[in-house]
Amino acid sequence: MPPTDASADTGAVPVHPGRSGPAEDSRDCEDTLDLRLSDEFLALVAGTTPASPGSSSQPGPLDVRDLLDQVGTWGPIKTPVGLFHLLPVHVERDLPIISGWMNDPGVAAFWQLAGSRAQTEDHLRAQLAGDGRSVPCLGMLDGTPMSYWEIYRADLDPLARHYPARPHDTGVHLLVGEVADRGRGLGSALLRAVADLVLDHRPACARVVAEPDLHNTPSVAAFLKAGFRYASEVDLPAKRAALMIRDRSLRHLM
Repeated sequence: MPPTDASADTGAVPVHPGRSGPAEDSRDCEDTLDLRLSDEFLALVAGTTPASPGSSSQPGPLDVRDLLDQVGTWGPIKTPVGLFHLLPVHVERDLPIISGWMNDPGVAAFWQLAGSRAQTEDHLRAQLAGDGRSVPCLGMLDGTPMSYWEIYRADLDPLARHYPARPHDTGVHLLVGEVADRGRGLGSALLRAVADLVLDHRPACARVVAEPDLHNTPSVAAFLKAGFRYASEVDLPAKRAALMIRDRSLRHLM
């Protein structure tokens, strides 16, 4: 999975989960999409019954794959920096802008998706064609695309091997696309807004989680400012991360 280090407040760039920086060898990194879940397990998680073998009817996308409560229907949310809306990625429409962001030198050093559009397209389509654990989205601020997000089921992610995950834990990854939008305080404002969206629209989710690199102080600070708390340090395949959590029970206090 892509970064959870939303360090847009200072202009620092998120570090790819499982990678501590451009010099790291990522061959041993685990990726969300490496872990495949059976239809039976997905149906159990979603609270549905999978189609029986030989049945003429097949479960539709919302029967088995709706593991994130229809992100596309969440609608906009007011923030101190404008009206924000998560819009699920449509590859044909959004690939040029997302690929352009991935080729920004500061971004490319950590996301490692610089290069042809085909490389970014593969990354997006792997999620869109997957089992529903991760939904890639454009972040629209006052109608303008300015960030890239991944909303994912942390409890069904390889991350869950490294911390005491709870059912329906939901993770967030953020990339602020334009250099001019970094270092303006947008990151923490939007992180808070997206965490609120998750908690408002996923009633079974009690926690929103993230795992920025422990040494990425600006990123950790952005999460703290957004109402997340520092929970622990976790050793991921190629980085030591700060486990950041925003609790439903504390959302009105932090």
